[in-house]
Amino acid sequence: MNAAVGLIGLGAMGSGMAASIRRAGFEPKVFDLRRDVAENFARDGGVACASTAELATACEVVVSAVVNAQQTEDLLFGSGGVAASMRAGSVFVMCSTVDPGWSAALEARLEALGLLYLDAPISGGAARAARGEITMMTAGRPEAYAKCQAVLDAMAAKVYKLGDRAGAGSKVKVINQLLAGVHIAAAAEAMALGLREGVDAAALYEVITNSAGNSWMFENRMAHVLAGDYTPLSAVDIFVKDLGLVLDMARSSKFPLPLSSTAHQMFMQASSAGFAREDDSAVIKIFPGIKLPEAKP
Repeated sequence: MNAAVGLIGLGAMGSGMAASIRRAGFEPKVFDLRRDVAENFARDGGVACASTAELATACEVVVSAVVNAQQTEDLLFGSGGVAASMRAGSVFVMCSTVDPGWSAALEARLEALGLLYLDAPISGGAARAARGEITMMTAGRPEAYAKCQAVLDAMAAKVYKLGDRAGAGSKVKVINQLLAGVHIAAAAEAMALGLREGVDAAALYEVITNSAGNSWMFENRMAHVLAGDYTPLSAVDIFVKDLGLVLDMARSSKFPLPLSSTAHQMFMQASSAGFAREDDSAVIKIFPGIKLPEAKP
């Protein structure tokens, strides 16, 4: 019999993850601050809960797909917090990108309350989330895996088990974000140089995506630039946060990260220039003297 599963946070990733859980045969209970979003999801199966406490009381596995550590903290320990409502032996699956030390400390706090915890940041984007094909970088107690393995398998194509205590999953995710952020910044710089030199943007995109200089981020994000569409699938401010976590992790051991530092400054500049909530490909807008492709009607 399937465990009772709840998912909190029906954003771009969370909505797809919840749909994948439902498709695997669970009847997920969901909560989002936007009540209409949760109710719309539940029309096709599942239950929209009126509060996080209601969800937590009913579920043995609670998956959190909120944005960051502060939202997770509020969700767990704020007014009507999930931690106080979950039954002993239930597992909290944390999917946000956070400081690894914070994640390790959270495991200890939840253990003191009789709760299991899985450090489980995710990668893959909204389309893969909708198909149940995300990557999960996980770490936690064997007992936590035993409780939620079927739920993880429903959401992910790959579930990497990186340690038996929290923190290792978040460390690997932070390193992934180092590469993702640097690759987006480098892709934007390359496309900006091409535009400055008068190269046809579509032709440049075609050549690079079929050459050794290509990256997944160039192929994905520069398509947004070509379309003139900066609808935020992942916003500029996400990489202000995530590259900040990269630098914080390295600073603790005095480890130099020159490329990460530069990329972080580029996203900071884009954010302060008014592009904070635009797609992260909008980092290209910091380059002077270029004419970007415009959105077609």
